[in-house]
Amino acid sequence: MIKTFINRLLGKDARAAAPAAAALPAIPLGRRVEVPVEDHRIDPKLLDDNAVRVVRTLKDAGHEAYIVGGAVRDLLVGLRPKDFDVATDATPEQVKALFRRAFIIGRRFRLVHVVFGRGREHEVIEVSTFRAYLDSAAAEQVSGNEKTSKHQIADKVHVIDASGRVLRDNVWGPQVEDAARRDFTINAMYYDPTAQLLVDYHGGLADARARVLRMIGDPVARYREDPVRIVRVVRFAAKLGFALEPATLAPVREMSALLANVPASRLFDEMIKLLQTGHALRSLDELRKQGLDRGVFPILDAVLHPERPHPLRERFVELALADTDRRVEEGRAVAPSFMLACMLWHDVQARWEVLRQGGEPPFPALQQAIDAVFDARIGDISGRGKLAADMREIWQMQPRFERRTASSAASLAAQPRFRAGYDFLRLRADVGEVDVDLADWWEDYHLGDDEERDALVQALREAQGPKRPGAVRRVPASADAAPAASADVGDEPADPAAEAAAPAKRRRRRRRKPAGEGAAGSPSAGPDA
Repeated sequence: MIKTFINRLLGKDARAAAPAAAALPAIPLGRRVEVPVEDHRIDPKLLDDNAVRVVRTLKDAGHEAYIVGGAVRDLLVGLRPKDFDVATDATPEQVKALFRRAFIIGRRFRLVHVVFGRGREHEVIEVSTFRAYLDSAAAEQVSGNEKTSKHQIADKVHVIDASGRVLRDNVWGPQVEDAARRDFTINAMYYDPTAQLLVDYHGGLADARARVLRMIGDPVARYREDPVRIVRVVRFAAKLGFALEPATLAPVREMSALLANVPASRLFDEMIKLLQTGHALRSLDELRKQGLDRGVFPILDAVLHPERPHPLRERFVELALADTDRRVEEGRAVAPSFMLACMLWHDVQARWEVLRQGGEPPFPALQQAIDAVFDARIGDISGRGKLAADMREIWQMQPRFERRTASSAASLAAQPRFRAGYDFLRLRADVGEVDVDLADWWEDYHLGDDEERDALVQALREAQGPKRPGAVRRVPASADAAPAASADVGDEPADPAAEAAAPAKRRRRRRRKPAGEGAAGSPSAGPDA
């Protein structure tokens, strides 16, 4: 690495010192083109005030600074970006010194997170330093990966593994090289909001207008550097509706085997982006189209290629994802725990049923089923504890919805995650897994005051009649079991006279779309809590 730096300082070609690697395709550096506002036509109203503040602060301190990457791409097509990233010639330490709440993060890529606001309303602007373009011949190579070679790469700045995947990339350089090391032309543009100037090195503006996704440099080499780019191709094609340039598309299926070397946490994060950024259904279609729907994401394997097909599963997941897309489009919050709980619910049910048939009591069987499915499909990822707790709570609420006594209903409605559990129940009702009347009852109970809640419980008790002596409470083990109106009361049919005695004072339910109209019809496809 030292020799490489010396060669760069002396103007020597680093590849001349490594003739064996001279045949590797180089990434073109491109040419700086400055595009004025009358040509790029970015709407300043779509900009984020905090991102502009970060750029201005860096420029006032004498540094170059630009909004960069996907945010610029989205601005050019008239979309308000979800996240704003900034690129600068300032080092991470220099960036951190300029902001009161800034934190250096990362090992593979050192970045700075500049934080604005507090609590749930806080915003993070990610700031990266311009990086140098160094091809594989200039990098140090290790035989293992991030974990097995942790000590070997701890003090290095540019490292690849045996397959060419970049494990460290922290060599600073000029903007022209920073643009060259980015993946797609539409992601290699820089925008200065203070001067309303767009900087384009690789024809990204033309590709954005032509709606074409094109890799910078040789696609095979770029996929080897970071196989996650294969998944990003799918995500951008689905999100933007862009066509894949033939050379960019050609190696995708062949190179997908490299994804096996990517850490599970990175792949999990990419899957969440695929499914939770407003284009989940199109993303699944694109995965199938590119042959990436099997063997890449364990969770999607369970959904798209289940070992034990369930007649309601496909429709259930489709409604959940469609409603997630709708919420994103409306600017409402979505949570990965809810979406994943929907995708894996029928795995939990199948395992739960097996354990109960084996003699395990219902609640311990549900606990064991949840643990087994979570370990098999989620694995060891960052944030596992919080994710598991939220998903577990949603699943464990489902049999509790069947119990509608005064005390159990009040206790359940007081749970912090009740809304997520109820939304999940509503989706189950939409596909016929539970009685629609059960979901309607809980919606009335949730919206009612104390008097209305008491009346609902009393009306249900009267409608079901007195409990038979020796009656045993039943809890459905799976969607294959017949849904019960209540698991706390007897199984007698409802009495029409008692139905007439139901309270006249009821809250009006929200009008819901039919289940076939794209949106799931549930009040939300993800918890607001």
